[in-house]
Amino acid sequence: MEVFDEPSSYYPSESLSLDELAYWVAFTRILGIGPVRFKMLLDYFHDDVAAAWNANWKELAQAGLDQSIIDSFIRQRASSNPQRELEKLERLRVQVITIRDNAYPSLLKEISNAPTVLYVAGTLKKEEDSFALGIVGTRKVSAYGRQVTEQFARGLAQGNVTVVSGLAHGIDAIAHTTALDAGGRTIAVMASGLDIIYPSENTGLAR
Repeated sequence: MEVFDEPSSYYPSESLSLDELAYWVAFTRILGIGPVRFKMLLDYFHDDVAAAWNANWKELAQAGLDQSIIDSFIRQRASSNPQRELEKLERLRVQVITIRDNAYPSLLKEISNAPTVLYVAGTLKKEEDSFALGIVGTRKVSAYGRQVTEQFARGLAQGNVTVVSGLAHGIDAIAHTTALDAGGRTIAVMASGLDIIYPSENTGLAR
């Protein structure tokens, strides 16, 4: 399936080869290895992500991973195919932005455990989206909550501020819809992944 009716064109990372990017993507799907441990592996293997991915038990221990993490990684790695993961993203026309790419949001880089990879459907406009504000809230919205959310989202959109929310029922959906109706930009940060629009009732809004 395609993520959106008119998905943006897939493009590889500007800082990594396709082979390297495949391993970066694969590591993001390994439970137990987040941004901090991934950086630790890259440091130990001198930025050779393929070597980190294919390392044996002893090498992973020397890199600083504890026994339970190593065992878990090796089990998950056995059923993972990095190249297929990348091919799936290409079919979905999902953009892959790594923390090393210029397109990666500069403020997000400043946190200690910034995501190593972002998956994007649509278009990020770094200059425009550098002025952004999040609006999130309850799924059960009162009349007052709706009114205030619409006022904030409309004002931000009309002031060329990108409205960021989570595509959930309630406040999130109101914020996205109002920003779009006002001719502004909006970004949805989705916990469910780009291939599963949740809640499904907001599929039209996502598109």
